[in-house]
Amino acid sequence: MKLGAITNSWREHLNSESIESLVGQAAERGAMHIELRQTCLGDCETGEGEEWRPNIDELKALVTQHPDMSFNLAVAYPCLSQEAQPKSALFQSMLDAAIAVSPDAPHLRMVDPARFDSLWDAPADIPDTAMSIAALVQEAAARGVTLSMENSGQPIRSLAMLVQTVRDALPEEQGMALGLCPDPTNQLRIDPDSDPVGEVEALPVDMIKTIHFKQTRDGEAILTVDTGDVDCLRQLKALRDKDYAGAAIMEIPPSEDVFDNLSASFEYLSA
Repeated sequence: MKLGAITNSWREHLNSESIESLVGQAAERGAMHIELRQTCLGDCETGEGEEWRPNIDELKALVTQHPDMSFNLAVAYPCLSQEAQPKSALFQSMLDAAIAVSPDAPHLRMVDPARFDSLWDAPADIPDTAMSIAALVQEAAARGVTLSMENSGQPIRSLAMLVQTVRDALPEEQGMALGLCPDPTNQLRIDPDSDPVGEVEALPVDMIKTIHFKQTRDGEAILTVDTGDVDCLRQLKALRDKDYAGAAIMEIPPSEDVFDNLSASFEYLSA
């Protein structure tokens, strides 16, 4: 397992420091993986929304500086709430960027910020727009890119049901390109009586493409991964028990002392 960081934790620092410098500081604190979050990439991107585009040359130069680290791209994209557009210029540019930052194992994480009217408890509850993600999976798989999904309006168990339903509808080699980025802390905001870490424990390891660690206390975000509303040590143990070998991302809030907080988070999980 690779403990890592995400660039939106450094949003405030990008006003005065380069993305190259910030990735270097995370590496100095022990990060082995960086999730490059759209809108928090400095000179490595231009535009917003449908007009967002990666700067491929800058991305390649960035990752080349850190040959011992791994990278993936993360984007906000309506992959569940709108009909899939696999040939759109935007989606194709996302695939291009995912390949640029990790040519041997490209991975694109897509977070759909939309909320749905209710939680999905059975396959019949899944809207057609969400099922259309199969077309994105096929396009990504054809280019060797793994996709992972996140949506803060649905619990882990519901998104896992969607992944399995899509996998069942596709050839195995394509379906296995789709997985999840579980975020137990997000789940408590929409389903406070649930056991999100238990839902991580129930996932097959091949469905976990990456995973986020963050923490709240009494529903309020704290600056480090530590004790709180989610048992992060239990979450870590669940991954180790599955022999999970992917990235575990510290999605800690931006702050002036974000790199000290990153170190403290790593230390808590490594104790």
